[in-house]
Amino acid sequence: MTDAKAPPGAPTSLDPASIVRSRAYLSALVLAALLGIPISAIAYGFLALVGEIQTYLFVTLPADLFSGGTPAWWPVPWLMLCGLLVSLTIRHLPGTAGHSPALGFTTGSGPAASRDLAGIVLASLATLSLGAVLGPEAPLIAIGGGLAALTVRLVKKDAPPMAVTIMASAGSFAAVSTLLGSPLLGAFLIMEAAGIAGATLSLVALPGLLASGIGALVFVGMNSWTGLGSFSLALTTVPPGVEPTIASILWALPVGLLGALLGWAIRWLALTVRPLVHRNRVPVTVGLGLLIGLCATAYAVTTGREFSQVLFSGQSALPGLVANAANYSLGVLLLLGLFKALAYGLSLSAFRGGPVFPAMFIGAVLGIAVSGLPGMDLAPAIGMGIGATCCAMLRLPLTSVLLATLLMGTDGLKITPQVVVAVVVSFVVTAVLPTPGPDQPAAQREPAG
Repeated sequence: MTDAKAPPGAPTSLDPASIVRSRAYLSALVLAALLGIPISAIAYGFLALVGEIQTYLFVTLPADLFSGGTPAWWPVPWLMLCGLLVSLTIRHLPGTAGHSPALGFTTGSGPAASRDLAGIVLASLATLSLGAVLGPEAPLIAIGGGLAALTVRLVKKDAPPMAVTIMASAGSFAAVSTLLGSPLLGAFLIMEAAGIAGATLSLVALPGLLASGIGALVFVGMNSWTGLGSFSLALTTVPPGVEPTIASILWALPVGLLGALLGWAIRWLALTVRPLVHRNRVPVTVGLGLLIGLCATAYAVTTGREFSQVLFSGQSALPGLVANAANYSLGVLLLLGLFKALAYGLSLSAFRGGPVFPAMFIGAVLGIAVSGLPGMDLAPAIGMGIGATCCAMLRLPLTSVLLATLLMGTDGLKITPQVVVAVVVSFVVTAVLPTPGPDQPAAQREPAG
């Protein structure tokens, strides 16, 4: 059997049965389980640190300084500091502090080099803590994979590339084990993004799933021990699922189209601004931080709502958005979607983080905005909006369907047909649309960082 896409260093033809029976592979399973414990603990600590910094800077500190409430301009200086720290990290530390999220969600280029891990940690910590609109999933995957690969090389310097690849995948699985609400969903995201299939899928999946399961237990234990939170995506209030109707299926077509166009516009903004970042990284990134902060300030001033809805990944704000969907007018939803999309596109161009959670939040805003259409209900509308927007941004149709349906809990199965239609439409339209951003010869395109 030939792999559809094997990881770097993997042979083109494998015999999974003989490999699984080998002592080396059984040892790999044990090592994956052992690695899952410290890596998931490190991931939990990273997320907890991000949460503590966010809470202090954007809640506790302004409450201590201002008696009349947090001023709308408060995020501006922190976003400028974010741009300064991220740009200096990318410029002066080895590597490029991870992949540019403007290029999409990719995990198939091998584990991060050990010398690059410090830059990845520092740039993503500044990005996530100081308000840029990106998520933690991509940095955690890079950190988990890099730490696992480093451990394997320290234990056995002449370890074969395939062993390093399998252990790095297991480390990535462990790092995001519960971030998306389910260990299986995180594993599926990594495998679809990397294009792992065929014989390689069986070999990589077992250690990865084992490490992911161990990681989920560690996250639960750390939450019980520290009380800092589970850091798992979940809705506190889930709209009731309804059986599919012809009307809702038909509405999936324009929702899929809107999600694709919205995703294309966000990617166009990110890829158009990105060459400017490379020409003069520090001042441009600081300026982008200023613009992101002004987006949040403008939303707070024009709507009277919290600027935090525009900032950050959207993971913590999504449950409140869905639970209070009835309290948002169409005008407020349009402004929220506009400012969040602008901040998201600008963040993609220069900062370091993942694209998943902001896409889900913007998709939920789209779904709530169209939920009042004739024949449309809130649950399928949100599911279609999330699925279509995620597909446009990630270009991972299967993961996008799972992200939208699993988020809706036990009623997610009822809205699956509408979500599938919206995702398919979004995927096709995204493939048909021209590549966003400036058209440059291959030799002159910006580097991956």
